[in-house]
Amino acid sequence: MEITEVRIKLMEDSDDRLQGFCSITFDNAFVVRDLKIIDGTNGPFVAMPSRKLTCHCPHCRSKNHLRANYCNQCGSRLKHEREHQDLEGRLKLYADIAHPINSACREMIQKRVIEGFREELERSKQPGYVSRYDDYFDIDEDFESVEPPKAPLQGPHRRAGETAGEGRA
Repeated sequence: MEITEVRIKLMEDSDDRLQGFCSITFDNAFVVRDLKIIDGTNGPFVAMPSRKLTCHCPHCRSKNHLRANYCNQCGSRLKHEREHQDLEGRLKLYADIAHPINSACREMIQKRVIEGFREELERSKQPGYVSRYDDYFDIDEDFESVEPPKAPLQGPHRRAGETAGEGRA
């Protein structure tokens, strides 16, 4: 497995420890976005993309992040459970979306991302610098010419209120 592309989005004038965001491509086939480059005590390090952990409201069953004091849906007061603690007793608030399985893979990612980060810092000093990170989010012109399907959607793909045999007009 090889990292074939690294794209960095630097954080401008950040007083925070967050130095930038990153996306990496493996073997020109698989992209992982939203890795964070954080300024640590021993220099920059890479944090994997993550999401906030949630729990259900005991009253309405809607999801709320673990630190919420009140339900976002019904407004009921939430009790803070201690079941989401790690082995050292700290509250676990986030779960990785993607992460390396072994230290060799983690070191490979860390090395390539930090290398790319330093290169991007140098490029950012050049006049007319533009980050390539945002290129992923440009809308491809080919999608503008796609026509809606002429045949009706089948099975669970039907639109709300649509019955079998109906399709887009």
